[in-house]
Amino acid sequence: MTMPHLAEKTEQDHRMLWEAYPAWAQFSWLYLLSALSVLRGALLFRFGVDGWQTWLVGAGLLIACAAILRRWAHYELTRDVLTVRNGYTGREIQSIPLHDVSDITVQQGIVAEFFRIGTLVIRSRTTDRLLFLRGVVDPETMRLRIQASAWRSHRTAANSHSAPT
Repeated sequence: MTMPHLAEKTEQDHRMLWEAYPAWAQFSWLYLLSALSVLRGALLFRFGVDGWQTWLVGAGLLIACAAILRRWAHYELTRDVLTVRNGYTGREIQSIPLHDVSDITVQQGIVAEFFRIGTLVIRSRTTDRLLFLRGVVDPETMRLRIQASAWRSHRTAANSHSAPT
């Protein structure tokens, strides 16, 4: 009778609470470089100078790079772990158990603040490990959400270790 209960708990622990890719705005520097390439190509075209096509192709390649880079990292939050996976292969890049989370900070520059994105820096309680979630939309809300999940996980882990056997 206890076997289904254990399987149910494991399935419930791995239930996805949140998942995301970095925001498109994370790659605004690539868009700026692309816009400058288009501008240069347009000026060369306007003045009849050869090579304008190369600048337009370069702008397209920069946009393609942004799309490829965005899918490189996939963030996943379950009831027991926060994981960064490769978005193409699904392979785990880095993870931290929620009961091991000690501190979460938000890093934002002026541009990131304008786009309402930021980097979450998650510190491990037991090791020197840091987990970075770059380009997170509404980072303060996500920080609070991960902290609440980490608190629940830590409390559950503490209760299960102190329970009489």
